[in-house]
Amino acid sequence: MMPPMAQAAQAAQAAQAAAAGGTALTLLKPAGMWLLALLVPLVVLYILKIKRERRRVASTWLWAAAQRDLMARAPFRKLIAQIPLILQALALCLLALALARPASRGRELTGDHVALVIDASASMAAASPSPTGEQSTRIALARQVARDLLSSLAPGSDVMVLEAARDARVVAPLDRDLVRVKAALDRVNARDVEGDLGAAVALAVDRLRQLGGSRRVVVLTDGNLARPAPLAGGSMPIEVITVGGPVENTGIVRVDVRSGTAPGTEREEVQGFLVVANFGQHPRDLYVTMRQENASDVLASRRVLVQPGERLPVVLTFNATPGDHRRGLLFELSPRDALPVDDVAYSRVPAGDKLPVYVASASGNSSWLERALAADPMTTVTSGTLDTLASARLDVDTFVVVNGACPPNTPGGDLLIVDPPPGKCFGTMVGRVIERPTFTSWEAADPRMRFLSLDGVHLGKARALKPEGPTQELVRTQEGVVVTDISTSSRTGTLLGFDVGDSDWPLKASFVLFTRNLLEQARAHRAQGVNGPTRAGEPMRVALPASAEALEVLGPSGEPVEASLRGGLAVVAETPRVGLYRVTWGGPQAGSEVVPVNLTSAAESDLTPRALDVKAGGEVVVSPAGAMPEGHTEWGWVLALVALGFLLADVWYFTRAPRRKPA
Repeated sequence: MMPPMAQAAQAAQAAQAAAAGGTALTLLKPAGMWLLALLVPLVVLYILKIKRERRRVASTWLWAAAQRDLMARAPFRKLIAQIPLILQALALCLLALALARPASRGRELTGDHVALVIDASASMAAASPSPTGEQSTRIALARQVARDLLSSLAPGSDVMVLEAARDARVVAPLDRDLVRVKAALDRVNARDVEGDLGAAVALAVDRLRQLGGSRRVVVLTDGNLARPAPLAGGSMPIEVITVGGPVENTGIVRVDVRSGTAPGTEREEVQGFLVVANFGQHPRDLYVTMRQENASDVLASRRVLVQPGERLPVVLTFNATPGDHRRGLLFELSPRDALPVDDVAYSRVPAGDKLPVYVASASGNSSWLERALAADPMTTVTSGTLDTLASARLDVDTFVVVNGACPPNTPGGDLLIVDPPPGKCFGTMVGRVIERPTFTSWEAADPRMRFLSLDGVHLGKARALKPEGPTQELVRTQEGVVVTDISTSSRTGTLLGFDVGDSDWPLKASFVLFTRNLLEQARAHRAQGVNGPTRAGEPMRVALPASAEALEVLGPSGEPVEASLRGGLAVVAETPRVGLYRVTWGGPQAGSEVVPVNLTSAAESDLTPRALDVKAGGEVVVSPAGAMPEGHTEWGWVLALVALGFLLADVWYFTRAPRRKPA
C-alpha cells in the first residue's frame, strides 16, 4: 500500500501538470528518451570525410572543392544543414518520444451531470509536501486535482462546483463551458471554519436528482472534519477523493480572558487562559506570547514543552490600565507549523474589574437595593434620578436599576425594573395591585434564581404581571405572576412587580443571592458580549445601545463586512475569517467595540487521517488522490507514424531522380 505522503506527492505531481493548462501529458516510460543518444553518431556520420578513390579526369578545375578536402589534415569537415540530416534527426526524435509512451494523464470522468464538492474547511489550509520538495496547501492540491478531473470530462457533460465549509455554497452552477467552471474553481479557498461535508453533498444530490441521464458526485477532501456526517447519495454514486497526508500540528483549542485584582498589589490584573494541544507524534517546544493589537511589545510569554497527545493549559498575565480596557489581545504560538490559523487566538481586555451600576429612582426608597448592590466588592454603584439617567453618558455595559418607573429608552446594559406603574413595560402588562400575595413557585433553572428560595418571604403588596408568554414567568404567587423576564435581543432584563421595601425579602439571604446573580450575569455579558466570543463561520451578535445608528463593521484586514442593526443588536450573518472585528456605531451614545473571532476547534487542528463515515447501503467509494486509476490516452503510435513519414520523405529525397552512371 502506498504511504500517505507518497500518495499526496503523486497527486500533487499529477495536479500540477494539469494546472499547467489544457490536457495534462505525461511519459509512461521515460527511459525511451535514451534513443536521442543516437543523434550523436548521426551527426558524426555527416561531418566525417569520405575516403575517395583515385580517378583520372581531363581537368581538376571542377573538382577544386574536393581537392581542398583531400588536402586538409583534419578528419572532420564543416557541418552543413542538409535535408536528409534534418529528416533523419526529426524521425529519431519522434521515435524516442514514441518509445517513451506519451499519454494524456487524468481520469476519464464519465457522467452526463457531475457535481464537484470541494472541502473548504480550515484544515484544507494546512501545508502538504509536493514532489519538488516545496510546500503546497491541501486546498491547492484539491483545486489541481479538480482541474485534472475537468480536463478528462466526457464531451457533452455538464458540471457544477460546490464549496463545503460550515455551510454549503454553490460556486458554479451546471455548465458545459469548462473555461467558466475552471475560473470559478480558482475562487475556492480554505476558510477559517469547521467543515461540514454532509450539507454540501446533500445539496449536490438534491440538485442532480431533478435531472435525467447518468449523475455522479465527486468529493475532494482531506477527511479532517469537525462534523463528519454520514455520506449517502441514495441511488446516486458518490466518489470521495482524499488529498494531503498526515501532518503533525499543534494549535490553540481554547482561549478565555478574565480580569481581577492581583493579590498583594491590589492592582487590576488580566489573565489569559489557553489550552495548547499537540496532535503530532513528537514533543513540541513552543513559545506562547500575548500582546495587544497593533503593538509589537510582548505583554507576557512562556516557554512550554507539549508532549504528543497532550492538552497543556497555559496562563499569561499582565497588569492592565484603564486605557487597555476593551482593546484586542493576540495569543501566538511560535514557531509556526503546518496550520497557521490555529497558531493564533484572539480575545480582548475586559472592561475593568469592577462593574458599573446606576440606580435611578422615580419614587420610593432604593436604599435596600443600593445596599445589596454595593455589598459586592466588584461593583461601583452610582445613584440618580430619571432625568439624570436620560442625560448621563453611561457605559454600554452598565447595570441599570430603575425604581418606580419604566422608561422606554434606557441606556446601559442589563436592566432591572422595580415596582413600575400600571401599563405596558417591555412587553409585560403591569396590572392591578395584589394585597399580601403568597409565593407558590419560581424558575430555579433560570440563572437569576439559582441557589435561592423564596420560602418564608412575605409581601405587603404587589402588582399582577402578565407577560407575553408563559416562558417569561419567573416568580408566581397564588394571585398571579409578580416577577417576569423582559429581556430583549440586546440586553437581559428583569421586572419586579413590587417594591422590595414593602416586604421582608431584604432581611433574607435569598435577596442577596438574587442581586448577586443579577450582577454575575451582567458581569459575564460585559466580559463576553451577548453571545460571548464568536467562532469563525457563525453569526456574530453584538449588543449596542438602543439609540445606536449608522452601523459599520470592519473585518480583520479592515475590509467592510455586511451587517444589520435591529433594536440595539448588531448582527453579522457570517464571519469566515478569524481575527478582530471592529463594530462602530453613531447616535447619542456613539462608540466602538472589538469582537474576537476564533477557530479553536480540536477537530480541525487534528490533521491525522481519519476514516470518513459512510452510510451503510450507500454507493460511496473512498480513495486517496495518489491511488486514483489513471485513464491514459497514449499518443506514441501517432508519433511513430509521423516518424515513418519523415523516413519515407528521406528515402524519396535520395530516389527522386535516376542515378548517374560513373564516367
